[in-house]
Amino acid sequence: MGGLGTYGSRTRGAALRGCGAALAALLLLTACSDGGEPTASGTSGSPPGTGSPSSPSSPSSPGGAAQPSPAQPSAGPSGFPLVPAVDEAKQPKNAAEARALLGRIALGQGALGPDVVRSTPFESDPDRWPVLDRDCVWQTAGLPADVLATRTQYFHIPAKGNRGRVRINTTVTIHHNREESGWETARAMEEVLRCPTQRLREGEELRKLWGGVLYLGEQMNSWTEDAFSESGEYVSTTGAGPGKGEAPQHYTWSQGQFGPVTIAVAIKGAPGYTPQELQQYVVQGTSALMVQAKQQLGKAAG
Repeated sequence: MGGLGTYGSRTRGAALRGCGAALAALLLLTACSDGGEPTASGTSGSPPGTGSPSSPSSPSSPGGAAQPSPAQPSAGPSGFPLVPAVDEAKQPKNAAEARALLGRIALGQGALGPDVVRSTPFESDPDRWPVLDRDCVWQTAGLPADVLATRTQYFHIPAKGNRGRVRINTTVTIHHNREESGWETARAMEEVLRCPTQRLREGEELRKLWGGVLYLGEQMNSWTEDAFSESGEYVSTTGAGPGKGEAPQHYTWSQGQFGPVTIAVAIKGAPGYTPQELQQYVVQGTSALMVQAKQQLGKAAG
């Protein structure tokens, strides 16, 4: 869902099934921990996240087609499913409950490693929502009706030696139900198809974007109801010297869905880092946030 600049945190939703092979490459970078959740195997997203501020009046499924029932979750080493059933009694009923849940689905200091620190400002405006306009430029608007609460938090790896500053965003969005969170992913995929080049703000762009969605059970997706990934290049055209700008850097947004919740991690690379090095932060962040979402809303085994 692009955007690691002023409008850099987007959220996304579920159903267009394109570019699956591309996402499989992303998921190859993950392995399962003892608890059954994906972890970095030693190897990007602002996104961060943004959906459209409006939602269909009767979103039984994206695109009007019947949404397939979840595939049978595979079991982890413990024998418990990697994606447990959602306990509807635990789902937030209003904005206040959703904001409280946001406080329990978040990365703490040091969760992404000792090199990652909080940025200033650290959190997005809770009443604003990024929107990709008709000209493929990111703007902001008030929260849409299908979002109970959302929050983006900003981290970075400081520049050091011959390495530049890496920016990392995490976004958690809470909807009323699974259908609304599914629509968020579907809109994210539509945005990539509609705008493979997107302007974050003056002098900053995302280019050559491609994305893919894998439903639970498709290819290697056994960790989330819907896995969405978007990758491309981050380009700054405001630098000094010949060409007025830095060389394009790697950009990735990775998102997962569990019931009414979507979680996402986006990363904007910097000189001195390979895509493989950056991917470990994306995998680690999405893994930790998804574990927390399942702990908060999943049915207890037994």
